[in-house]
Amino acid sequence: MKRNGWMHLVLGGALVLGAGTTKAQGPGGHHGPFGGPMELMGFEGMHGGKLVKGAPFSATSTATTKQTLQDGTIINRTTQGAIYRDSEGRSRREVTFTGVGPLAASGGTHKMVAIFDPVAGVHYMLNPDKKVAHKMTLPANGGAAGTADKAQGFQQKMQARQQQEEASGALKVESLGTQVVNGVNAEGTRTTHTIAAGEIGNNNPIQVVSERWYSPDLQTVVQSSRTDPRFGTTTFSLTNIQKAEPAATLFAVPADYTVQAGGPGHGHHGGATAGVTPPPPAS
Repeated sequence: MKRNGWMHLVLGGALVLGAGTTKAQGPGGHHGPFGGPMELMGFEGMHGGKLVKGAPFSATSTATTKQTLQDGTIINRTTQGAIYRDSEGRSRREVTFTGVGPLAASGGTHKMVAIFDPVAGVHYMLNPDKKVAHKMTLPANGGAAGTADKAQGFQQKMQARQQQEEASGALKVESLGTQVVNGVNAEGTRTTHTIAAGEIGNNNPIQVVSERWYSPDLQTVVQSSRTDPRFGTTTFSLTNIQKAEPAATLFAVPADYTVQAGGPGHGHHGGATAGVTPPPPAS
């Protein structure tokens, strides 16, 4: 698969996960081989469908994963990005991939941009290399509210699962209190998930430890870490946090982009629609 196609699928999947659910993983901390895919791709703290008004900000995001193999080989991955949100709840996430998958062989980088506009009821995935914007419309029955209902339902299921795992002793949740993290007040939580011996063929219990610092003011995670003996340690951090209104142009599709209906992979078969009106900029 070509580099652009592969990256479209990766980030497209991340956007769907982030937009459709409150968390991409359950409370138990089961994750794929990236060790923390949402953090690595810069989507930690996404609240899919949740409209956050009156809390504009911009920040730089950094995600790193360090994995040590049995032979001592160390694999390091780093993803840089930026996050913006305006007072109306529109958000923009920029992610630059380096040295992951097909990019590792070429040594190149690839940038993708996701715009979530709950006001206009659309998502946009921007491909700066090809100047193409993939447009995905929120459900007609309820728009952002309908997406929020689905996210809330998913969150309730995850909370129920968490309560079951806490009751069984497989999950331990601890409060780390409140402290200033990267310039903002944040509430910390440590979660320890124990995979019992024999659950996945393991002869000894495996502990996955996660720490997350959440800003009530910004309503987003500003720092997190996860240590999983199977996949290594993943960290995520927001820095250079500015509590100011971002430029309205950040939430609009540039005029020189071609807009295609559907997510990445669906607009390459005659679905291009030039001149589609992008969402209105924030006032």
